[in-house]
Amino acid sequence: MQNPFNVRRSRFAAPSRRHLSSATIRFLIGCAVTALFCLLLVENPLPLEITEAKLYDLRFHLRGPVKAPDQVVIAVIDEKSLARLGRWPWSREVMAGLVDKLARAEAAVIAFDVIFPESDEDDRILSRAIADAGNVVLPIVFDFETASKRRANPDLEPSALTAILEPELYRNFPPITSGGVPIMPVKPLRDSAMSLAHISMLPDYFDGTLRWEALVVAYDGLLYPSLGLKSAAFFKGVSADKLQVHAASSIAVGNTVIPTDRWGRMPINYYGPGRTLRHISIADIVDGKVGAKELGNRIVFIGASAVGMLDLRVTPFTAVMPGVEKQATIAASILENRFLVKATKGEDLLFLLLTGLAMALVLSRLRLLWGAVAVAAGGAAIAAAGVVLFSRFGVWVNLACPMGNVLCLFMSVTGWNYTVEERRARRIRAMFSSYVTTTIVNELIENPALARLGGEKREISILFSDVRGFTTFSEQHAPEEVVALLNEYLGEMTDVILKWGGTLDKFIGDAIMVFWNAPLPCADHAERAVRCALELQARLAELHGKWDREGKPKLSCGIGINTGEVIVGNIGAEGKKMDYTVIGDEVNLASRVESLTRRFDAGILITEKTVEKLRGAIEAGTLSGIELSGISRVIVKGKEQPVTLYTAVTNGTAPAVIIECEEMEPVRLTEK
Repeated sequence: MQNPFNVRRSRFAAPSRRHLSSATIRFLIGCAVTALFCLLLVENPLPLEITEAKLYDLRFHLRGPVKAPDQVVIAVIDEKSLARLGRWPWSREVMAGLVDKLARAEAAVIAFDVIFPESDEDDRILSRAIADAGNVVLPIVFDFETASKRRANPDLEPSALTAILEPELYRNFPPITSGGVPIMPVKPLRDSAMSLAHISMLPDYFDGTLRWEALVVAYDGLLYPSLGLKSAAFFKGVSADKLQVHAASSIAVGNTVIPTDRWGRMPINYYGPGRTLRHISIADIVDGKVGAKELGNRIVFIGASAVGMLDLRVTPFTAVMPGVEKQATIAASILENRFLVKATKGEDLLFLLLTGLAMALVLSRLRLLWGAVAVAAGGAAIAAAGVVLFSRFGVWVNLACPMGNVLCLFMSVTGWNYTVEERRARRIRAMFSSYVTTTIVNELIENPALARLGGEKREISILFSDVRGFTTFSEQHAPEEVVALLNEYLGEMTDVILKWGGTLDKFIGDAIMVFWNAPLPCADHAERAVRCALELQARLAELHGKWDREGKPKLSCGIGINTGEVIVGNIGAEGKKMDYTVIGDEVNLASRVESLTRRFDAGILITEKTVEKLRGAIEAGTLSGIELSGISRVIVKGKEQPVTLYTAVTNGTAPAVIIECEEMEPVRLTEK
């Protein structure tokens, strides 16, 4: 009766195994590493944040300094000014004189990076000079470290920005907020100033470098602009009520739109190290050495550059830039509409994914050396793209994650490759260490494709060597003596075979089977086989002398060589017993030629196919030390085509020669 469950069983038969290719596995490893770095990019841990900041600084150095605009200059309190006007702080009268000089030189805006927080008996003198100039912006400093202790200050409110677009966006991303009471100029001075603006700085907490500018700071529910922003706006004729803040996006100064991050910050686009913007000593201004030509219709920032005045800042370019030059840089960038834009998180992720997947695809198809070259080239291309985007287009794209991803991709894929390659190397070493020299084994491990373990057709030269009369010798001597003598003989023969780069296929009792041109290609395989045969006979002659002295019996051998196309590869029962060997008619012919050495009483017999491989070199005179003599034409059992046989002997250092066989009818042989 038919089993009714047969069909049901067939439906649930175990599926055949499908193995992923090495390239696919490597690509999947690359995808996994890239996914990990996408997560790191989103989370932005401190080590990656620091790395990216340093790469950002490096981009400034690679870009180099650029020419600063002429509309912004800095009147500096330098060593020359201190020597001329006395140590700091100077009197209000001196500062009033400086303001008067700048006003008479027709400076467009006078922006102080110097605070006057304490009252002085001469405040009215400086206050009058500021009022007369009518274009002075004084600084305030906000406190970001003190907990919220804000209180309304009517003197500040006129300097606040009023044009805030979509302020509800600040609910999720509030601007930089000051908690404590700000430091301001004394009342007479701030009352006479055109406006107030903050000079607060926000260096990165992990290294103290100034990379960002808070264009607006929130205090008591109002937004106050930075000194650089306010000065540039006045220079462009944009009043405070028309300076528009688009919450969490940008700030518009007339037709100039300044891109900001969600907290109202902009990356500072430095022109170069300290003194890239023009510095003019206050001593020269006071002494009248510079005037309208150098100061007219310009924004003049007043600040300190002298060592010891505690206003030197760390920037991506240098560790000693005067703080006032940072303020001037902001104004200059706005006047030139020259900004840096930090790529969004989505754009950084896209850049990371594109570079990561491309590199994963490349590495999945390359070996270690070329993989290292590809990683170096890929890393260089990513870095170059980042530098070009930064220098030419003002785009700051994250490079720490893409470059770290490429490095980890290479390490991960290489680690996996090493595990797999080590396993493959052990297999190749086990397969070939008994056949060939260590040098060849190592080369096969480096280039496993050369082994073609699956089998292929290839022209090779095959050598068979067999001890003559070994059966009779074995019957006449003790087993221990036979084995000892045979081992000594085979050991010496093996040394010669490996010397000539032969692949030792097997020992067949007292017989030896060797071939050339596999597993590694060998263009001169026929010559190597013949020279190996000659040295085998020479080494056996040396053994005869040794055995004579030791009173031991002698062994003699015959050698047959043939060249032709055979099948070479792993042959046997997979998983049980396999050998790297050769099979085919040409192998059989080589074996039969060896057996004919007894019939023709020759130490070495070579077929015409091997001789043909040598003929070109012999006729060109590039081969020496070999004499080949044709002795007969034979038809071996199972064949119809006759084969010409040659003997081989050495002829010292003379050019190699071929003595052709006399014309004769081929001898048909009936024995195997």
